[in-house]
Amino acid sequence: MNGTHTPPTYPDPRTAPNIHAAGTVLWRHAPGSAGGIEIAVIRRPKYQDWSLPKGKLDPGESPVLAAFRETEEETGLRPRLGRYLGKVTYPVTGHRKMKRVDYWAAEVVDGEFSANSEVDELTWCALDTVMSELSYPMDRQIVRAFTRLPADTHTVLLVRHAKAGRRDRYKGPDEQRPLESAGYRQSLALVPNLLAFGAQDIYSAEPLRCVQTVAPLAEELGVEVEIEPLLGDIGYAADPDKARDRIRSLVSTRRVRVLCSQGDTIPDLVRWWAAQDGMRLSPARTRKGSVWVLSFSGERLVAADHLDRSLAVDTAPAVTA
Repeated sequence: MNGTHTPPTYPDPRTAPNIHAAGTVLWRHAPGSAGGIEIAVIRRPKYQDWSLPKGKLDPGESPVLAAFRETEEETGLRPRLGRYLGKVTYPVTGHRKMKRVDYWAAEVVDGEFSANSEVDELTWCALDTVMSELSYPMDRQIVRAFTRLPADTHTVLLVRHAKAGRRDRYKGPDEQRPLESAGYRQSLALVPNLLAFGAQDIYSAEPLRCVQTVAPLAEELGVEVEIEPLLGDIGYAADPDKARDRIRSLVSTRRVRVLCSQGDTIPDLVRWWAAQDGMRLSPARTRKGSVWVLSFSGERLVAADHLDRSLAVDTAPAVTA
């Protein structure tokens, strides 16, 4: 399968990329194997190579949506995104351009591969064979990042409510302060991005702006928004231990849950969770409309990835060999 390819020259990491792409390590439980997994490797006839699914962002598209779309287009398989795996940056052959590719782990939900104009073959590789099948060192680096943690994690999506204007300009009770027009646009943009992670159940703090942030997602899913007072700044501050216990109880191995909260609660909660489970937390500003993607193995938090308010990766370390 694997052809001979000239190793790429690695650019100065300070050089800003001008082409953005996204992809996945697409995996499934190995048929007939207890606990084994397999990774999808695709063949692109145009390049005569074997690689991970990936592709360029469409105008206005977030990396999350591009990773989901490109994976589905190239493989015919519908993915559910999980933890963020890092980025690679490299020069584009024949052009004075740099490309950045962000990658997520992604489990196959359904679908069936069929050859298409970009990909003519797909093979499922066990972890002990996948490295030899991939054509490029950078793909192997991403797979190494994937194997550092368990594949089969479950996800909680922790959302800060969208923009709701300034508190001092709203005449009514602060709990009833609604989203402004920019916030409503943010709430709509959240829908496909949260669905890419398999969002199913929705919990919200009491303030109207929190409920309105996840209302479009609830409408798309056909579910009710469940109000949880302990997700709000007032309830959380009144009894942090009780709030943390309740929020931790919402982690599910079977359901992907969205929790909409506020600007004082989220940073403290995420810091506490990371400290409790012995995980190093990357710095990030939890701005309105941003999302923490929390990944769990059993009851333990193993990854916390932040998507900023543009739904791009806020903390995006380069993957090293």
